[in-house]
Amino acid sequence: MSVLDDIKAQAAEALAKIPHLDSSSELEQLRLAILGKKGSLTAVLRGMGALSSDVRATVGKAANDLRAELEAAINDRAQKLAQAELDARVSAEVLDITLPGRRPIVGSQHLISRIIEEISDIFRGIGYQVVSGNEVETDYYNFTALNTPPDHPSRSLQDTFYVLDRSGDRAEVQGESDVVLRTQTSGVQVHVMELTRPPIYIIAPGRVYRRDAPDPSHLPQFTQIEGLVVDKNITFGDLKGTLDYFCKQIFGPERKTRFRPHFFPFTEPSAEVDVSCVCGGTGCRFCKNTGWLEILGCGMVDPNVFGFVDIDPEEYSGFAFGLGAERIAALKYGVADLRMLLEGDMRFLRQF
Repeated sequence: MSVLDDIKAQAAEALAKIPHLDSSSELEQLRLAILGKKGSLTAVLRGMGALSSDVRATVGKAANDLRAELEAAINDRAQKLAQAELDARVSAEVLDITLPGRRPIVGSQHLISRIIEEISDIFRGIGYQVVSGNEVETDYYNFTALNTPPDHPSRSLQDTFYVLDRSGDRAEVQGESDVVLRTQTSGVQVHVMELTRPPIYIIAPGRVYRRDAPDPSHLPQFTQIEGLVVDKNITFGDLKGTLDYFCKQIFGPERKTRFRPHFFPFTEPSAEVDVSCVCGGTGCRFCKNTGWLEILGCGMVDPNVFGFVDIDPEEYSGFAFGLGAERIAALKYGVADLRMLLEGDMRFLRQF
């Protein structure tokens, strides 16, 4: 067999195989076997140097034509195989856009934080400022300046967390100090009245601490929001109007309020405020069949308190009130156990 016949035979065999190859890897193997550096056709072409010059020209032209035909056939088959493999991969990895996506878990504000912001916005809307203070307070600001006598039960170790004084070098000089974890944010009011002259319209939200055993209606740590107004000609009527407005804003316009006489060392007269229950007065387990829910304490600022901050009680009067954010949240959303607000159970918190 002549060199030209050998070249034509190899080309014809390869051209017959190419349409039947089913993968790009098989096609590449065929290309390397025929046209690669060590391919059979390449080996034949390298032997053309032994041919006479007149035969070499004829064989060379025919070989180049066949090589070009093979390369064209291989490239065409390679494109078709690549498209087919792409279509197969797309079909295997198809995304069904009709299915619902996996929604990522998005965090949100804690219910207590939301209640604090909601209450703050209500009072900002009627001209109040929001102020804060230290959670660790002195006995003076937490009790004395609020007209609380030394023998008052709230100042005992059974009700208040006192800080142990470890400043002494000897054990006998160490003991109870006059520093406490604040039991109320009323101390913030004293600081403000010391630094600011009336008129004063503020609320003071913040954490407070008391020696209460946790139960469905009590927590040893909770968020209190206290309010203070000091101005000329402030009356109990202003206090009632303000708190009635607040209750309707936070609970709804259909809710009613009532004031019951009470006693607080720093206000006189003093009252506790109830809001009508969602049961409409028919009675339920939440209001214990009374139709009313206690929400806060309030009263007119005792003139003795003004004496500690150098404000003339003959010229100025005022009122104060205090409420618990956890209790407001419980009453507004029907939370039966305050401890649930602190457990961090996302199944509970996501409801709000």
